[in-house]
Parts: sequence; C-alpha cells; structure tokens
Amino acid sequence: MAFQNKNLSVIAYANGFTLWHYSSSSETMSTVAANGYFNSVKTLMNIGDIIIINASDNTAIKKINITDLNVTTVALA
Repeated sequence: MAFQNKNLSVIAYANGFTLWHYSSSSETMSTVAANGYFNSVKTLMNIGDIIIINASDNTAIKKINITDLNVTTVALA
C-alpha cells in the first residue's frame, strides 16, 4: 500500500519545525521508513522535522531529511 495522506497529521508546529505523526496498520516499519515514501508531501516537510511512525510491526521516532530526489527518515542521533 502506498502513502496515505489521511494517516499523516501535525502534532505541533513552531518556528519552522514540525512534529509529525504517521500511522499505518497495514504497512511495516521498513516500508514506511523507506526512502521516498513521503515524497508526495515533500513540500510540507523540512529538514530536521521529527516524525513518530506507528507501523504494523513497530513504532519509531525518526528525523526527516530531504534531498533533491527523496524524503528520507533517519534515526535520531
């Protein structure tokens, strides 16, 4: 299943930073966290935003990184 806009929500926004939440009961974490999964909302996200992902097999907090080609999620350092 592909990205579903209805499953993405903003928890908080301040000073150019957004805390996101995405939930998918039908997709695994490896699918949701894959490079390019959030490309359709690339213009809404900023480098350094944080996203809480609730997938079918796991929950994780990731940082958003954006390149010319893809939105990626990476582990928090």
